[in-house]
Amino acid sequence: MNERIDLLDLQLPELVSLMKSMGQPGFRAKQIFKWIYKGITDFEEMENLPKTLRQLLAEKCRIGRPQILQVQRSRHDGTRKYLFQLEDGNVIESVFMQYKYGNSICVSSQAGCRMGCRFCASTREGLVRGLTPGEILSQLLAAQRDTGEEIRHIVVMGTGEPFDNYENISAFLRIVGEPEGLGLSMRNITISTCGLVPMIRRFSDDFPQVNLAVSLHGTTDEIRSSMMPVNKKYPLDVLISACRDYTKKTGRRITFEYTMVNGVNDSDEDADRLCRLLRGMLCHVNVIPLNKVKESGFDTVSRARAREFQELLESRGIPATVRRELGADIDAACGQLRLGRR
Repeated sequence: MNERIDLLDLQLPELVSLMKSMGQPGFRAKQIFKWIYKGITDFEEMENLPKTLRQLLAEKCRIGRPQILQVQRSRHDGTRKYLFQLEDGNVIESVFMQYKYGNSICVSSQAGCRMGCRFCASTREGLVRGLTPGEILSQLLAAQRDTGEEIRHIVVMGTGEPFDNYENISAFLRIVGEPEGLGLSMRNITISTCGLVPMIRRFSDDFPQVNLAVSLHGTTDEIRSSMMPVNKKYPLDVLISACRDYTKKTGRRITFEYTMVNGVNDSDEDADRLCRLLRGMLCHVNVIPLNKVKESGFDTVSRARAREFQELLESRGIPATVRRELGADIDAACGQLRLGRR
């Protein structure tokens, strides 16, 4: 690995400390921070820095930039799937999406995943390591450079379980929210978890303004455990209790992701149980027809059936939508991102 300090990993106070350790005044940190988040990666282009400092930064520091190995563009909706190579050879995927409210990116938080959800491609090779704050952030910056468009919305739903890399995710959130840099609103960021209950509770204290999405996918412990091994450690009653506490503490709505699998969790009885689980909670259900991963052995449902399921939920007072399908023709949809190596 490159031993020079990746400035993308540093929060602004850490960059101030670095400047002081180099004998520089603290205000230089803000100048550098602004350059970085304007997309500048060459210290020589930071014109308001003394030449001696630019040389010192070039010797001791760097601004991480993943290599784009491949860009796949959807023929239907403008979605782009990026294959990025990190410095250690790990390959991760990110997805750029266009919505009426603006551009969004789905970023990876780990190289691989150890959660073992059966329907998900991301976990097939297991976990290699968590990504650094800079590696998570660099996916957004690289997509902005490639598209030439500003990205103001982030979903952390790519490869990996974000709460299994909590410290680096926390640093990433503080960096992207820094007004001297990107200045993203915390309300424009969504973190998705498979249900790591202690981290949900911690997250409600640390980042009450960031949106939370919880992968549910099952209405009984038997069904959910067969799809998601995490349920054996944090069964539904424990998870739902933590979610209710989260909404009460933060006043924020939780999105429950519900991937529909043919013959497993798609019955009217499942819809009824789901309503009973969530009744009275500040929440929204995102109904997702399974995006097929051939190794899983699972089959999907029709969008017509997904709409029927949605209507059953709404008729019982549970707000629900069927997720808009983006990037399915390039395997960029939910559950289809993978780990690779070069």
